[in-house]
Amino acid sequence: MKNTPNNLINRPPVVVIMGHIDHGKSTLLDYIRKSNIVAKEAGGITQHLGAYEAMHGKQVITFLDTPGHEAFCAIRERGAQVADIAVLVVSAEDGVKPQTIEALKCIQTEKIPFIVAINKTDKPGADVEKTKQSLAENEIYVEGYGGDVPVVPISALTGKGIPELLDMIILVSEMGGFKADSNKLAEGAIIEAGLDNKKGIYATLLIKNGTLKSGNYIVADDAYSPVRILDDFLGKAIKSATFSSPVRVIGFNKIPTVGTKFIVVEDKKEAEQLAENYKPVIEKVPEKNLIADTETSISLPFIIKADAIGSLEGIKHEIAKIQEPKVRIKIVSEGIGNINEGDVKTAQSDPQITILAFNAKPDAKAKSILERSTVKVESFEIIYKLIEFVKNIVTTNVPKEYIDEISGTAKILALFSKNKDKQILGGKVQQGSILLGSEVKILRRDAEIGRGKVKELQQQKAKTEEVREGYEFGALIESRIEIVVGDKIQGFKTVEKK
Repeated sequence: MKNTPNNLINRPPVVVIMGHIDHGKSTLLDYIRKSNIVAKEAGGITQHLGAYEAMHGKQVITFLDTPGHEAFCAIRERGAQVADIAVLVVSAEDGVKPQTIEALKCIQTEKIPFIVAINKTDKPGADVEKTKQSLAENEIYVEGYGGDVPVVPISALTGKGIPELLDMIILVSEMGGFKADSNKLAEGAIIEAGLDNKKGIYATLLIKNGTLKSGNYIVADDAYSPVRILDDFLGKAIKSATFSSPVRVIGFNKIPTVGTKFIVVEDKKEAEQLAENYKPVIEKVPEKNLIADTETSISLPFIIKADAIGSLEGIKHEIAKIQEPKVRIKIVSEGIGNINEGDVKTAQSDPQITILAFNAKPDAKAKSILERSTVKVESFEIIYKLIEFVKNIVTTNVPKEYIDEISGTAKILALFSKNKDKQILGGKVQQGSILLGSEVKILRRDAEIGRGKVKELQQQKAKTEEVREGYEFGALIESRIEIVVGDKIQGFKTVEKK
């Protein structure tokens, strides 16, 4: 059924909460939902892209909760526009941070209206006006500061200002005129997917139009699923859902790609045909974090196992930001679900491989092999902890560079004796100083022909440890290279390049 003016009705807005990692996004959603999502999340940080419905008066608002703007941007990059409105959360203590700017760029790419929520106004160091000024300095012009972006001071902890924020979301929604048709078959976007070891492959869907019912078939690129197990965002079994609703469906034939659009059909054969006939658009995208192997670079191989597609993509996106010209990060393999026998055997093929497990554990066979092997497995429950680990590994494995620090140059004026590799000679320091015990480069016509070491040093027939510029000296040089009058020696020490 086509959308017609008679079928279209107002639908709830879909709102994405974005901002810096610790400016209070999850705490804000926690207060709005009146459920303790922060306590359930390891370390109080959101790990998956989820969606939640909330009531404000008689209005329903759907909120997207993302582990970072990267996951949200990835959805848009695959062509599925999910959110209608964005809320950019900024701390009244810290002001604008680099992640705030990155989130703004993503919002601007989406071309969706946004509201600035200045959070943590309950803190002693909070300064709302200073935060507005910080926003203006970063070309985010809110109302009253030369722009028309709505701004609402809030405290996600105490709830102060949150009713006003929800009022503003509804006002922006009414101005946007978001409409949909409940008589159509559902369509929308895949916002999370993964493998439940007990139930099978699942996906979280956000319906943007139409209605989804038990007995329908969902198709997302080359993945499809019958709608048999349908849960709402609270995990409650339901028979149907309509626009702006987040739902979870279990029973896909393969893990669908997060960010892809989905459509719904009523016939299994049609679903199978659509999935089978799907032709992916293949784009060659260079891996930003990988560099060509050179003599001065080393390779760090990893296997990544994560509990869901969103987690895996977030991890890979953050790893791609780690830029170190002399270290090549190599993702040997990646996957969703627990560590299996194949992962461990792959790791056994190279002692340098480390398995990075995010909310993933070894299955029975893998655990048995790991107990008697030296394979390295690092487990994490928080994405940024995993990234910190990789950064530390990269830093500690950067090949050290050394440079020769020149102390002085002298010209050889006389050669007194030679016995095997020991030569007694006289010279004059032209620059800097020559030091007892130092290494020297032997230069002929300013080109290095060999190296040696100052074993003895005299000035005016008295032993000394240093001869400065302008003074003559006698020296015993140990070198396999025969030094002649007119050559130069250059004292140096090898130090690590900073």
